[in-house]
Parts: sequence; structure tokens; C-alpha cells
Amino acid sequence: MTRRTASPRARTRTRAVAAAAATVLLAALVPLSTQTAEAKPKPDRGGHAKSCDKQNNNTYQKLLKCISADGVMEHVEAFQAIADANDDPNYPGTRAAGTAGYAGSVDYVKRTLTKAGWTVTLDPVESTYNFPVTLQQLTPVNAEYESGAFTGSGFGTVTGSVIPVDINLTPPRASSSGCEAADFAGLDFSGPADIALTQRGTCNFGDKAFFAEQAGAEAVIIFNQGNTPDREGLIVANASTLTDGTSVQHGIPVVGASFAQGEALAQPGSTAFVDVLEPETRIDYNVIAEKPGKNDDNVVMAGAHLDSVTEGPGINDNGSGSAALIELAQKMSKVRNVNTLRFAWWAAEEQGLVGSESYVANLPQEERDRIASYVNFDMIGSPNFIYGVYDADESSFPAPAGVPIPDGSAALEDLFEIFFTWQGIPYEDSEFSGRSDYQAFIFNGIPASGLFTGAEVPKTDEQEAIWEGVAGESYDPCYHQACDSLTPVADGADADVYAELGAENDLEGNVSLEALGVNSDAIAFTVLTLAYSTEDVNGVPGKRVPGSRGLDLPEPGGPEGTVGSDGGDQHDHVGPAS
Repeated sequence: MTRRTASPRARTRTRAVAAAAATVLLAALVPLSTQTAEAKPKPDRGGHAKSCDKQNNNTYQKLLKCISADGVMEHVEAFQAIADANDDPNYPGTRAAGTAGYAGSVDYVKRTLTKAGWTVTLDPVESTYNFPVTLQQLTPVNAEYESGAFTGSGFGTVTGSVIPVDINLTPPRASSSGCEAADFAGLDFSGPADIALTQRGTCNFGDKAFFAEQAGAEAVIIFNQGNTPDREGLIVANASTLTDGTSVQHGIPVVGASFAQGEALAQPGSTAFVDVLEPETRIDYNVIAEKPGKNDDNVVMAGAHLDSVTEGPGINDNGSGSAALIELAQKMSKVRNVNTLRFAWWAAEEQGLVGSESYVANLPQEERDRIASYVNFDMIGSPNFIYGVYDADESSFPAPAGVPIPDGSAALEDLFEIFFTWQGIPYEDSEFSGRSDYQAFIFNGIPASGLFTGAEVPKTDEQEAIWEGVAGESYDPCYHQACDSLTPVADGADADVYAELGAENDLEGNVSLEALGVNSDAIAFTVLTLAYSTEDVNGVPGKRVPGSRGLDLPEPGGPEGTVGSDGGDQHDHVGPAS
């Protein structure tokens, strides 16, 4: 790809393409067409101009005039209200799988899309309801620590000696703790109850727990590595997969801890109490909304996970992606699409991509073959954002070993990049890791792409020069915390950071309205294009988007090249690897 040569400061003014509510100015579209732009219709608080709800928004101009950050925020606010009303005794104030907050989210999406004229079905999914975990250090200090059970954990109550396993507390804290059976050789796990203390690093969490259980430990604590700022806090992830891909369910409790807690637990003479209750299997639902097209054998899918973590309401992760998809569905309700449109809101993504994996696995092969493409939207409003597009063409770094990139995925990436280039908005590659709900699709040969504005990885100085924000702070300082909400930031993130971010960005709670508006427009542009033709993706001919003849869309301008090998895409709640 060809890199643009504008200076960083010239590129930094993404505000020049954002309206007061951080939506892309239609005026930026019009010089590339033969039409004269009008200002976006003046919306009510929800962004719903009456003409937008009634008209056929079948052109880029009409659809992008009608998609707004205010419109998307109406649905985000509904998710916050649903979380606030959730009175689950263990996880109040969340929209986590298995709770009333998730059930309320399902009902809201179903009602809203049914009213908009889509055919809505609820696809049942078995989710796991984990009860709160107790992790208490008894000696040489007495302290109770925030914790959680890893996916694949067994259950039980254990009081015993804490035995460190090849841990490294000395900077830079390189760690392969517990990654092979030899790490446990010479350690005495013959006592009545012993708790293996392992450190994040190198191998899958499942390997650490597996070798600990084989060595005779009655419980396992995996604490964060502590080698970078984003590896300091509590880690609770997926320990149900071994390095060789084997699925495993452990027979002993496997719980998480922060680096500081790991340091305390590693003290000589340490003992601890671990209590993991047996989880319950509950039934949640994927929400599937469909709008038939003339070609019903060519299905264009878009999806976002609907659940939050148990710690909070999940307003950016992933109320942002879910709300943008609802808004788009409403505004496309009158479009006469060539290809069938199918939008999905996934259950239990935070438990390990459960809803999307279940959906794809249960489709007959002939139904999978009907799906032309899948685009995924997970965290599109991070307050300290960059604009990330899944790197299907591997222009910045190779996909991880074992992650397939189906033919046609690069064409989907190009659509998003064309939009950003068209609007003069700098964008970046995000690793094509398979660590969100597109995983099941790519493993079944279905082309995929998507957008991502960053999670717990710190923004760099170079990225601050391009997208503003605050260097050294996470793209989302409230990632997987209670403060991922619309209420004022109080716990879990530095209020000074949000004061500085608020001076840089137009924030509403833990959401950047600018990022939300720009990405919502990028989603609308891409999905509308695919609604009319997927020829560049899978060779199936369609037709031009109405009104686009003569529209001089540019080639992708190229990513900014500011990301490292992780692409800023760290979703440890779904990835099995350490």
C-alpha cells in the first residue's frame, strides 16, 4: 500500500471531519461526487430525524447523513439503564451473560429491530454462570483479593500452602512459569493441600493449570506478569485450551490474581484460602435479525457481542458496537438490498466467544456456504482511541500461527480503509488475531474483517501525534472495569486521566463520541456496499450502490504503521494464550 506523506500534525486533526456530535461531515463526501451536500438533518436527542426513519436510505449520501453518534448513543443509554436495573445478587449493574442485565439487553434489541421491520429470532446458547470467587491470603499477611475463575476451572474449597512455580519477580520479569512439567520437578506438592502459584507468560494458561494438577496441586493461582503496565492488574482468562489445541476441563480451582497480589502470595510461608463454587449452566440467546434480499443465497453478516463482563455495564465493551449495529439496522430498514442482510448480537463472548461459536457450529454446511462475508464490531468508541481495521492483508504483521485468513477478507479490509481514506482520516492495522467473534467464521472459511479502537494497551507518543488523546494511557482506561459506563468515572481509573481525555475528546462516560460517530459511518458505508454487491469478496455479482456512479472512491491510503506485533488487540478474556 502507498503511505501518505502528510506531516503528523497535519494528520492529527481528525476533528476536522467530525461534527459537534463527532459524526463525519457529509461535506467531506460531496466533493467526490457530482451532488451538492446538505447539512445533516437536525436530530432530536436520539439523532432520529423523522425523514431518516421513513426514507429509503439507499445511497451513501442519504445513509451517512442519517447515521449519527447521537443516534447510536440513544441505544448506549438504553444499555446503561438496563444494567442499572439489573438486580442480580452477585453481579448487579452489569449486562453479563446469565444475568437479568443480559436478558434485558436481548429484549431491547429484539423489540427495537422487530419494530424496525426486521425478522428477529432468538438463538439459544448455553452460558456458564460463575459465582464470585474467594481468594484470601492467610499468612504471612491476612488479605482478601479480588479474583475470578478462569474458563475451564474446576471447583472446590482449598486451604493450603502456596508454592511458587518458576516465577520471576525481577524486571523485566520474563516468565515461562508452569509451561512444562519440568517446572514442577523438585517442588513438594505432597501436603494435605497445596496451591500452585504460577505467573503469566509464554504459554497458554491451560498448560500452566494442567501441569500443576498433574504435579498434585489442589488449586492454581495464575497472577499477571508485571512486565508492562497493561500486565499489572487482575488477570482472569481462558484456561480451557492447551498449546497443542486440546480442549481441557480442570478438576481443581484455577483462579486469577494481579501482579502485586502474586508478589505478596510468593512470600515465604504464604498460605491461602481459595473457594470456587460449582458454576451453573444457564440459557442465554444470540439475537439474529434478518432482512431478505433479492439474492437470498448470498448473505452479508455483521455482528457485535451483546454481553458485558461481570465487573460493569460494558458501555464501550461492547455497548458501542452493539448500539452502532442497532442504529444501522433502523436506518437501513427501507433499503431494497440485493443481498440478504443478517445482523447478530452475540451472547457470552466474554466467556470465550460462546455465542458466535455455538451459532456457526450449529449451522448446516449448506447454510454456512450461503454466508458471503462477516464483519465484526467490538469496542469502537474507546476514549483514548485509534482507528483500527483488522489486518487481513497482513501489511503490518503476520496473523498468529494457526489463524486462517479466508480469501475475500482483504477485500473487506479494503472497504473500511477506502472509507477512512475517502474522509482523510488516519487509520491503523489491528492484528487479525481471531480473538473476537469473527473467529468461528474464519475457521469455517468465511471472509471477515472489522473495526477496533483499542483495549488495555497504552497509546504511544506517535499515536498521540496522529489521533491526539493521552500517550502512555490505555486506549480504554476502564477496560473490563466498573467504570466502563456512562456514569462519572470514579473507581478503577484515574479521574485525572479522564479529565485530560475529556479536554482532548468529546466524551460521554467511557465513550468517545468522535470515535463512535466516525466508526458508525465506516460501518454504514461498508455494510451498504456489501448489501448491493460482494463481487470483490466472493465473486458474486451484484450492482452499484445507487447514486454512486461517478463517485471517485480512492484506493486505501495505507495504515499509519504505529502498532507493534500485538496490534493493540489484547482480549485476554477470550484468548487462550498467555
